[in-house]
Amino acid sequence: MKIQVKITMMPGCSDLIPAKAHADDAAFDLKSRADMSVPVNKSTLIPTGVFIELPVNYEAQVRPRSGLALKHNITLTNSPGTIDAGYRGEVGVIMFNHGPEAFEIKRGDRIAQMVIAELPEVELLTVDELSDSLRGSGGFGSSGV
Repeated sequence: MKIQVKITMMPGCSDLIPAKAHADDAAFDLKSRADMSVPVNKSTLIPTGVFIELPVNYEAQVRPRSGLALKHNITLTNSPGTIDAGYRGEVGVIMFNHGPEAFEIKRGDRIAQMVIAELPEVELLTVDELSDSLRGSGGFGSSGV
């Protein structure tokens, strides 16, 4: 079933509408609406000119681009970033530069990916105890390297 997500663009940004590079891609490419620089070991908020209206029980996940990670050591500080259904502000991408020099972004550069995901209805139940499992409370590297 195809869902509809409403988007609007900042004036002068119609050329930056999110799109999938291939029909079978999972994510829409997000592009920068400004020329910017991401300094070494710093986070920078990159504006996209995109505003979205998601249906209730959906979210948009903003994820890094693998090519930027591999070639330039660029990632997203809060990955994946979550855009809630009630948010109506501009979609921004918080990029972090792990590389050895400032990373230059030009208007129109693909900077991140946006996945639209359905959220299940969830009810949290307060209980006195949880059931046992094989893993138990093991975590944070408890299963080895």
